[in-house]
Amino acid sequence: MQKDKIITIITFATMILISCNANKSKTHEESKDLAQAKAATDTLLSYAKPFKKDLPTIGLLTYNGVLQSEVVATSDVFSKSTKNGQQLFNVIIISETNSPIITEEGIKIVPDYTFENCPKLKALFVPSAYDMQAQINNKKTIEFIKEKNKETEYTVSNCAGAQLIGKSGIADGYKIVTWIGGGKQLQQDYPNLKVQNDSLVTFVEDGKFSSSNGNLASYISALNLLEKMTDLNHRKFVESYLYLDRLQNWKK
Repeated sequence: MQKDKIITIITFATMILISCNANKSKTHEESKDLAQAKAATDTLLSYAKPFKKDLPTIGLLTYNGVLQSEVVATSDVFSKSTKNGQQLFNVIIISETNSPIITEEGIKIVPDYTFENCPKLKALFVPSAYDMQAQINNKKTIEFIKEKNKETEYTVSNCAGAQLIGKSGIADGYKIVTWIGGGKQLQQDYPNLKVQNDSLVTFVEDGKFSSSNGNLASYISALNLLEKMTDLNHRKFVESYLYLDRLQNWKK
């Protein structure tokens, strides 16, 4: 009996020891995971540009199926600091909800703000998609463009983003250009727009509104507005930073 009691005590003690070691191991793994998560967060924060209330804010409208080059072009241009490293703009991604949107090319983009909590904008850029019907018929998207146009100093469309401008009615009576081959339909759908010949016109500006054929031509509309909001020297600096001169002088 005594022997059985001793064996029971030893067995119980062993179980406690194993349990303690297991808990220590689990705690160690959890601490390790937390440390890795913190390191990843710190890395992300080191790349994030702070939102500064005293800086003008550039808003990039996004939605599922958006052409990512038209989003990247604007962010590329306006996110660049000065030669001295000074941040000049807040560049934010806006969508109807907080959910990640998926571009036409399959890249996921996480919005910074929604239609509901979007801060005041200095400029709004409206990009395009190959299929615009979902957004043309989205009353929330059209209403957002209308409301933001009341506060923006500049509203820019690229490619078929002109259809959203047309649907909103904010640029009636103003010149606008769309994707190459899309002008005739745009004029039929929105007769109050002054649609330019897209086979000849790459970019047009009229009052607070400007527009381009889209895709890589979106850099033109972004750079043009950048120059208006800063100066020619900063535009040239950004162009050189992006190696656009290499692209312009590229030879086969």
